[in-house]
Amino acid sequence: MCGIFGIIINKNCSKGSTFIHTIMDDLFLYSESRGKEASGIAIKTKEKVHILKSGQAASSFIKSKTYSNLFTNIHNDSSKSPIALMGHSRLVTNGRNSLNINNQPVIVDEWIGIHNGIIVNDKDIWSKLSTPKKTELDTEALLALIADNTLRHIPIQAIQESFKNIEGNASIALMNNNSHLLYLASNNGSLYYWSNPSRGISVFASENFILSNILLKHNLISEPLAIGQYQVKANTGVSITIDSFEHDRFSWNEEPKNRDKSSTKDDIPSKHSSKIIDHSQSDYPDYKKIRRCTRCILPETFPSISFDAQGVCNYCHSYQYEPPKDPETLKKIIAPYSRKDGKPDCLVGLSGGRDSCYGLHYIKTVLKMNPIAYTYDWGLVTDLARRNIARICGELGVEHILISADIPKKRANIRKNINAWLKKPSLCMVPLFMAGDKQFYYYAHKLRQETGVDLFLFCAGNDLERTEFKTGFCGLTKNADKGTLTQLTKFNKLKLATAYTKEFIKNPSYINSSLFDSLSAFYSSYLLRDDYVYLYYYLKWNEQEVVDTLKNKYNWETAEDTQTTWRIGDGSAAFYNYIYYVLAGFTEHDTFRSNQIRAGMMTRENALQLVAQDNLPRWETLEWYAKTIGFNLDEALLTIHNTPKLY
Repeated sequence: MCGIFGIIINKNCSKGSTFIHTIMDDLFLYSESRGKEASGIAIKTKEKVHILKSGQAASSFIKSKTYSNLFTNIHNDSSKSPIALMGHSRLVTNGRNSLNINNQPVIVDEWIGIHNGIIVNDKDIWSKLSTPKKTELDTEALLALIADNTLRHIPIQAIQESFKNIEGNASIALMNNNSHLLYLASNNGSLYYWSNPSRGISVFASENFILSNILLKHNLISEPLAIGQYQVKANTGVSITIDSFEHDRFSWNEEPKNRDKSSTKDDIPSKHSSKIIDHSQSDYPDYKKIRRCTRCILPETFPSISFDAQGVCNYCHSYQYEPPKDPETLKKIIAPYSRKDGKPDCLVGLSGGRDSCYGLHYIKTVLKMNPIAYTYDWGLVTDLARRNIARICGELGVEHILISADIPKKRANIRKNINAWLKKPSLCMVPLFMAGDKQFYYYAHKLRQETGVDLFLFCAGNDLERTEFKTGFCGLTKNADKGTLTQLTKFNKLKLATAYTKEFIKNPSYINSSLFDSLSAFYSSYLLRDDYVYLYYYLKWNEQEVVDTLKNKYNWETAEDTQTTWRIGDGSAAFYNYIYYVLAGFTEHDTFRSNQIRAGMMTRENALQLVAQDNLPRWETLEWYAKTIGFNLDEALLTIHNTPKLY
């Protein structure tokens, strides 16, 4: 289980900040044996509570510059006033350690706590509370329960009542930023403390062995079992007054002891609150802190963006909505290819996503064509996409041709490029993860030759779904890609190739066996002749109509880990959008909604509400992607979150 530990220093202590720093380092190192997956610390001075946590082992955490700076901060804050420190070395049981929100200390209202153990009835606890849940931790459920009980009881009674309502085991250390007490409590006895008021030092740890070794190493005691060394026995707790080291022991089955007025006063939260400062790296961007266009929702981190005096971005100023051409024009274009004998007269790209599925529906039922559906499976067409392909092709009676790549090889190439990217993260190189699917264009040309069907209807290229920022991060200017990748100008294609070459030179890890596949993808994307007919150049996009039609007519399946219906058939989208979201503060969804705003299809307020949901991490798909490709998701997330942000 996890290791929890800490120290209290008051005015009687002759030791300086160096001693505090050293003894906490040792507590972290000794406690690392109980959990090596994350670390955190809370330091309470008279005026402030400093929090720092990270998804690193304790031995790495204490070497970080941020951790060292923390002790400089508390030295400046303390001015010889009492200081209480709590540390946590985590063994993950629930909630991935790569997200700081899931690491400890945990904050709920005025309570700051660390926990060792597993609470198994946390779902039941949450069902009875109105407090919003912020993490995946069972620890948060216990703190939320204590915070809720504090509304009706003094803190000791709140802790007593809360422990009576949990199932599992828990040893905790708590501080309230409105009082001057440290609380230790356990229902299984996995907590020990030592206190010497005359020397102004108190220490606690999860194991007697750890505590004794710390005390001996720092010459605080001369024998392993010293006076003042106690176990917080099962179903008991103790409150320690930080100023005076006065102890108040309590158990679940008895009323708190009568204490003098000063002690009672300490246990009742006051109006004076210590300021909580969290120095931890935030997991996700704060929309309130990132400047965004006042007309659309593009942020200041968007490539080549600028704002006028009213806060309107240059993308809004230059945007010219081009409504789709008349569908009748499309009918005239396809008329020479239409066959009345029922034989195939067009090829339709079908990924299993909403655009292509609705496109196939429209081509078959409205345009009355006889399509052959075509899918290029490069190893990341999800099972969800495959099921939706089967549904619509079966219902419409459409022949389906699937061309499969060497999937193990494709996935190995992606893994090599992801590992290379993680060595030197660059937003320019994120599209390299998707290079393997670009041979879609090559096989589309080949399939036309094999079937003798010359008309290829491409159910993508919806102008609202442009993602020009992907090339923008490689240095291409605003509006460089006004259509699909194949429609870049020769100059921009050369500029893009130059940008990729520079990245390869900076990070030679990209020069691996996937290089040929990447070059093939560049050829297919940017150099191959584009003579496709794009359905949505002629068909007005109506998201609600598209989704309703697919659900009602074909029982089209949506993803369980997101509310959006865009990109759910692409196994890579969840990963690359996560990178863009964490590092740049936006994703494809922000660009899509911004274009809808400009086209008069949506209000800015509605767009902000939608992207707040659309951009939530798709954990189920992310885990599937990492398992499928073969890389450690948590290690990748740690690298992503530790990479400098654009905001």
